[in-house]
Amino acid sequence: MHLFPIPAFNDNYIWILHNGERALVVDPGEAGGVAAYLREHRLVLDTILITHHHGDHTGGVAELRQATGARVIGPVSEPMPEPLQRVDGGDAVDALGLRFEVISVPGHTLGHIAFHCPAVDGAPLLFCGDTLFSAGCGRLFEGTPTQMHRSLSCLAALPDNTRVCCTHEYTLANLRFALAVEPGNRDLVQHADRCQQLRAQHQPTLPSSIGLERRINPFLRADVDAVAASARAHNPACGSDATEVFATLREWKNHF
Repeated sequence: MHLFPIPAFNDNYIWILHNGERALVVDPGEAGGVAAYLREHRLVLDTILITHHHGDHTGGVAELRQATGARVIGPVSEPMPEPLQRVDGGDAVDALGLRFEVISVPGHTLGHIAFHCPAVDGAPLLFCGDTLFSAGCGRLFEGTPTQMHRSLSCLAALPDNTRVCCTHEYTLANLRFALAVEPGNRDLVQHADRCQQLRAQHQPTLPSSIGLERRINPFLRADVDAVAASARAHNPACGSDATEVFATLREWKNHF
């Protein structure tokens, strides 16, 4: 299987997974880049997966469906470009000979879902939309801190070698915030150096991995003493509960 992030807009990635003949794409906010990739690699688009309703994730769906006849699969409770197959947490999707588990991850939007395959060429694969970013997480446009913290905790419980396919190249900005929260984290400092080198060479910082994110991402580390202490230093009203720490971090990041 081949996995590639197709750049879109200023900082979006449309992930494409293919076996050399048939392909699936995730969150195609625009159609042009996907169509060009399909032509270049002589691929047939089989399936379109959608994680949530925002236009930069759905804007190219209708054009791609009309051009290719691909089936479209998206969340059960969000406005979607019809027609499509709607799925919810606990469902499963078969595509390209693989089985993707659907995980409900409300927070960024109320009906946001993620797609997780336990084994793609020997390692798990996660398409997480705008819920989890490398060193960051999505804004809470519709959900609550409790919902988002629970969603992120669910993703963080996946195996360490799970490849994390985020949909935005936000990593450097997220790392600047993470370093403000946890400047003594050596894993974080080393990863920031590596990502700066990648971006200087115009290379993506993604996919990440769950194991890496557990070591560097403050939003997955709200129960770590150093992260909680930093949150309380920023907002003395912050309590010791991990959800309160997460909420403080998210609000801090909103204005960072």
